[in-house]
Amino acid sequence: MLKIKEYVKVNSLEEAYELNQKKSSRVLGGMVWMKMMNRSVGTAIDLSGLGLDTVKETEDEFVIGCMASLRTLETHAGINTYTDGAVRESLRHIVGVQFRNCATVGGSIYGRFGFSDVLTMFLALDSYVELFGGGRISMEEFSKRKADRDILVNIIVKKHAQRSVYLSQRNASTDFPVLACAVCLDEEGMRLSIGARPGRAVLMKEAAETPVNNENMSPKEWNRQAELLAEKAAKSITTGSNMRASKEYRTHLVRVLVKRALLAAGGMGNGN
Repeated sequence: MLKIKEYVKVNSLEEAYELNQKKSSRVLGGMVWMKMMNRSVGTAIDLSGLGLDTVKETEDEFVIGCMASLRTLETHAGINTYTDGAVRESLRHIVGVQFRNCATVGGSIYGRFGFSDVLTMFLALDSYVELFGGGRISMEEFSKRKADRDILVNIIVKKHAQRSVYLSQRNASTDFPVLACAVCLDEEGMRLSIGARPGRAVLMKEAAETPVNNENMSPKEWNRQAELLAEKAAKSITTGSNMRASKEYRTHLVRVLVKRALLAAGGMGNGN
């Protein structure tokens, strides 16, 4: 069971950062995964009094506070319009509404869990994390880092012309994903994120042969392009086996979900 010796509701990020430098300290998120751990926490740090539970939209970006709940993100009209509903789709299977009202975006990203739908989705977008000590870094760089004693403050999503799609395969609707797939097409090309491999989500980029504006391609040409990229992803992205699925099945799912996601992002059917 989880044992907490001291609880501190901090008044500033500076106070939180200082307290978190001790190895026995832990920043609290929504307490939905941490409470299931068998560990002892010296100081539990609560950020809920710092006003970091909002999603702010500007002309250029979305700024998502680390304490914003998954449900707040799921129901945010602006970010769901921008991502064509992909963010909502990435969240709707996570246990249930009550759970998503508690779980935080910051906790989901900072944990960099192998099963994380949230990390998979944001990795495909042009997104960044803002760390108290480390400043703003790309989600791609952050996803590869080991856990440290910094404080994740905000998640930033840059706004520009793009099309996003999120797909996942599950053995049951509210279970962890067997495989998760997020695709973003923009002016620079394709950003493909594959999660629940069952390892931490990874990003694959492809230059502007797959632009957001693919009107010059016929449906047949786009279907062929999607097949080629799906095959490339299946060959280059490492998968593994666990109790939910075998390595071979996950590799097959990479091929299937990537093609479907690309066709959907291009405004076409799944081609099957």
